[in-house]
Amino acid sequence: MAGKDKRTKEAKIPMTMTQKILAAHSGLNEVHPGQFIAADVDVILANDITGPQAIVEFYKMEKTKVADASKIVLVPDHTVPNRDVDAATLIRELNGFAKKQKITNYFELGETGIEHVILPEKGLVTAGDMVIGADSHTSTYGALGAFSTGVGVTDIASAMATGKAWFKVPPAIRFDLIGKPARWVSGKDIILHIIGMIGIDGANYRSMEFAGEGVAQLTMDDRFAISNMAAEAGAKNGIFPVDERTLAYISSHKNKIKRRRPTVFKADKEAIYERTIEINLSNLRPMVAFPYSPNNTRTIDSVGNVKIDQAVIGGCTNGRIDDMAVAAKMMKGHYIAPGSRCIILPGSQQVYLDCVRLGYAEIFLKAGCIISPPTCGPCYGSQMGALAAGERAVSTTSRNYVGRMGHPDSQVYLTSPAVATASVIAGKLIDPEKLMGK
Repeated sequence: MAGKDKRTKEAKIPMTMTQKILAAHSGLNEVHPGQFIAADVDVILANDITGPQAIVEFYKMEKTKVADASKIVLVPDHTVPNRDVDAATLIRELNGFAKKQKITNYFELGETGIEHVILPEKGLVTAGDMVIGADSHTSTYGALGAFSTGVGVTDIASAMATGKAWFKVPPAIRFDLIGKPARWVSGKDIILHIIGMIGIDGANYRSMEFAGEGVAQLTMDDRFAISNMAAEAGAKNGIFPVDERTLAYISSHKNKIKRRRPTVFKADKEAIYERTIEINLSNLRPMVAFPYSPNNTRTIDSVGNVKIDQAVIGGCTNGRIDDMAVAAKMMKGHYIAPGSRCIILPGSQQVYLDCVRLGYAEIFLKAGCIISPPTCGPCYGSQMGALAAGERAVSTTSRNYVGRMGHPDSQVYLTSPAVATASVIAGKLIDPEKLMGK
């Protein structure tokens, strides 16, 4: 069973979900926007790019031992398998620190994956948690009803040393979801629609809090994708209410390791939001973010004739098994367009295994795709799938800034797995309905 929101005294002011979690972790009955607090953290995350930098800062503090090794999670995922000697050296440093500090939540080749996929998968985050990570897409875990946010490497080092972190309590924007999404509209389309509406700084240092009857229509993978890309709107965090679907997900992963019981925090009915934005899911269409910003969005109906050289299907935003299922269903019986390339990017070893077990891997290979090991490499152009000048990629990843996947003169179009799959089969951006029918 989930624990309840417990405070020693009744708060004098109504609070949002985020504010309640911050208050509980800082030992306060209430907090308000703009207030600075020191809070206990439950999970401290770093990867192979940010982890070694945090370790340097940790030792600069003249510390020899972390405050609580069980809270620390280290995931080499950005340049694995080792891209070059420099990458190998960084990962060796991370590995050595994990061994010295007796950090058991260290996941390297064989059991690794993209950090924001494997933490929920391994039961390392639960509802009500306070999570910080040296990666902007740490906001992903808001799908589980946790406060989770990206921070700098100095903050990670300090948290490793003390178990605490400083925060400025964010004001909140409420997104009231109503209706039910159509067949080819996913969480990725919803968040691209929102970012296109409010802009890449539209939620700057705000909490994006999702609510309303439409939440029940979203799968957990939809919610992970939406929370993940809250960072692309400048948000401090994105968070969903905890419902039966959330608790079922947590329960199905709880036996993998010993973890805290989920704690359900609910926003007060009188909670104050800077603004409330209603999103009718029934009215949404599949979305595409054109170069060079996640807010440069269009519906699939207005994309024009855009030739595609490459597709990347997966990543920390859309690399879960539901995403693979959509791609496999559409790929079956088809072959990618002549002259195009398709990289399937499972988010974890488990997702990869599930693709093999369910027959998806065979479908992908027969369709002319390659299957990458779980890595962030293709997403930010560090290895595998780099684009040449003038090439265009359709991708289910999270960013499409200049040079994101390779040459500065290449272009990346952000979409859902359905649009990306249909487009690489057609060789151009296309509505999934034109490939699969309604």
